[in-house]
Amino acid sequence: MARKLDVGVQMDPLEGIDINGDSTFALMLEAQARGYNLFVYGVESLALTEGAHTPGRGRTSRVTASVRPVTVQREKGDHARFGAAVRRDLGDMDVILMRQDPPFDMAYITATHLLEHIHGTGPGRALVVNDPRSVRDSPEKLLVTHYPELMPPTLVTWDVAEIRAFRARWRDIIVKPLFGNGGSGVFRIREDDQNLNALLEMHFARSREPLMIQRYEPAVRAGDKRIILADGKPIGAINRVPAEGEARSNMHVGGVAQKVDLTPRDREICEAIGPMLREKGLVFVGIDVIGDWLTEINVTSPTGLQELARFDGVNPAGLLWDCIEARLSAG
Repeated sequence: MARKLDVGVQMDPLEGIDINGDSTFALMLEAQARGYNLFVYGVESLALTEGAHTPGRGRTSRVTASVRPVTVQREKGDHARFGAAVRRDLGDMDVILMRQDPPFDMAYITATHLLEHIHGTGPGRALVVNDPRSVRDSPEKLLVTHYPELMPPTLVTWDVAEIRAFRARWRDIIVKPLFGNGGSGVFRIREDDQNLNALLEMHFARSREPLMIQRYEPAVRAGDKRIILADGKPIGAINRVPAEGEARSNMHVGGVAQKVDLTPRDREICEAIGPMLREKGLVFVGIDVIGDWLTEINVTSPTGLQELARFDGVNPAGLLWDCIEARLSAG
């Protein structure tokens, strides 16, 4: 793409990231290498003004944020240098990367509603990656339920009797909060585990949300594969192996990343969901596969780019920016 792009990055504080593991940082480094102008802001500075008069556009909705221009470099302790903050109309950006971490709560959902006012291409619009409406309509543990043939046996419910019956059938289960992230609140409950009732009581005393229950897959001991898709096409994978004595493979809780190749089953899964991801404007997606089973489709703030680059020698951030540029060119 010949022209410079203005790229706004909606994220948690850039100052505190791990520069050797953060996927947003990888995307920013690639954008800067392409000559794009980078701006960062926190979701808490978003503001929607309805019916504002914009020169040349009449009365429109304006979404603004307090943005800081930034340059980035891979130098620990000096990885970001900021300019002065200024409130700016995000519709005047070319691209917005929505990269703040979950939880996928009402604050997250509200941000998608605000960004939906400016999402698109053309005057007064910015291409939001991923499409905010699709992010809102695609909770990661629920989107996957539209592909039951790809999933392990799964239950989503508030009903305690149904959960008990599910364990009685499958004997060894995983209990997950439906809108959690990073492995938080995930439990393995075996057939003889006496903590199930207490766990359910504790969850439902604190939350009005249902739980997701899945059959435990022993293949997780060999790793939980994270496959990165760029506009619906797989560009590589990493394997996340749980630490000894841990049922969760998330790197937040000690999982170790390893090099891994895509299997024919992995490609079958990607081919099944790829058209849906492209149609929904879900450009950067990370799916989780245990053995032969798809367990999650991560669309909010996927990770894994830097690990994939190290293991496979590819430039996944570059491939994602190629997809974004193609969408901008297509209008």
